Amino acid sequence: MTIRVLVVDDQAIVRDGLVTVLSLVPDLEVVGEASDGADAIAAVEREAPDVVLMDLRMPGVDGPTATARITATHPQVAVLVLTTYADDESIVAALRAGARGYLTKDAGRTEIATAIRAVASGQSTFDATVGARLVAQLAGGAAAAHGAVSEAPAGLRTRFPELTPREADVLERIAEGRSNPEIAAELFLTVPTVKSYVNQVFTKLGVRTRAEAVAVVLR
Repeated sequence: MTIRVLVVDDQAIVRDGLVTVLSLVPDLEVVGEASDGADAIAAVEREAPDVVLMDLRMPGVDGPTATARITATHPQVAVLVLTTYADDESIVAALRAGARGYLTKDAGRTEIATAIRAVASGQSTFDATVGARLVAQLAGGAAAAHGAVSEAPAGLRTRFPELTPREADVLERIAEGRSNPEIAAELFLTVPTVKSYVNQVFTKLGVRTRAEAVAVVLR
């Protein structure tokens, strides 16, 4: 199945490069491009993409604002952020707006294509830089980003007492960008059991997507 992609970036040279690179991937089709958030919102209405590859900092309507509007009116459209910035404020703003994934512009063609496929299938995905920041947040400090043993599950159980220990384990791995099969393998569970835990976590946190769950963790 071909995945329809909309490319959003305020720099023409970046847009042109992304369009060229993604056009070489057989299962991806670039159906449009936009130079700011307002153009992106209009292009989603016009082109009905499966995935929006979204820059964050743009003049006029910025990436988080456009993402929030797109995900509110077109929940079937997945937004994947591709930006220069990987600071906590930018990551949280994007995830709270409803982005399903977050990459920095250091990502290569293969990584971008893989992330597009992941968010199109309903998964969340983060590059290594963002993943390290999420782990550090979960562990309650920078030590986790330097290889220290994470105390995230205990911390999550304290912050979210409504979660069972196993649900906290699942939430930690959701925040680290793990897929359901990966979580199942790490926790020695079946994939249907993991899906059940994920649904329970979503219900208890009052969220609908993995990205929203991560945003709740980062508050």
